Amino acid sequence: MLFIVPTPIGNLDDMTYRAVKTLSEVDYILAEDTRTSKPLLQHYGIQTPLRAHHAHNEHQAVMQVVNDLKNGKKVALISDAGTPGISDPGFLVVRACVEAGLELTCLPGATAFVPALVASGLPCDRFYFEGFLPHKKGRQTRLQVISVMENTVVLYESPHRLLKCLEQLQEFCGVDRKVVVCREISKMYEEKARGSVEEVLKYYSINPSKIRGEIVIIIAGMEVVKKKKKYGNDDDEEAED
Repeated sequence: MLFIVPTPIGNLDDMTYRAVKTLSEVDYILAEDTRTSKPLLQHYGIQTPLRAHHAHNEHQAVMQVVNDLKNGKKVALISDAGTPGISDPGFLVVRACVEAGLELTCLPGATAFVPALVASGLPCDRFYFEGFLPHKKGRQTRLQVISVMENTVVLYESPHRLLKCLEQLQEFCGVDRKVVVCREISKMYEEKARGSVEEVLKYYSINPSKIRGEIVIIIAGMEVVKKKKKYGNDDDEEAED
């Protein structure tokens, strides 16, 4: 069986008992970066062998993993932080296992966008997860799509691109669009900057030292103008323009 195991996004106490037990019992662990994963495993006394499994070798490594699973081995997949496959390596090996009819399970656990979305104060009953925007080709197209979405949108962004991203959101979504920038989730210096795009951009422009760590941007959906039906009483449902 392949076990997809979430790992803490900051606070080591977010590791579940089941995750520790699983990582201790498998034959080997596929890790996005073995240098990042070793301290985590050492912290929990996990001595299972590590194998690198990242964007540069994922295509080549998949068939070896599938063969090992077919031969009865138990394998765990982890990323540097959070749930593998969510803007991290993992999709290819999961797809290969499904296509080969192999058994797999994904443990529940840490992921960055869920706590950011829930704590944002923006509607989270329906949302769109964009992940990382393209760096160049296709970036403006995606921003245009995001600008007209009615549901809350979730972005991942790196620290050195945050100001550029906020500038572009201001350009495409307007200065008044509400956003929440969440960074260092679950860590000591966790921060949520809330306000209009213009306000949040100004905040980080005058506080560049705060642009650190993993960043999640929550964007309010485009406001939908509603009006009551021309005929009916106050109990009638509102109709969207």
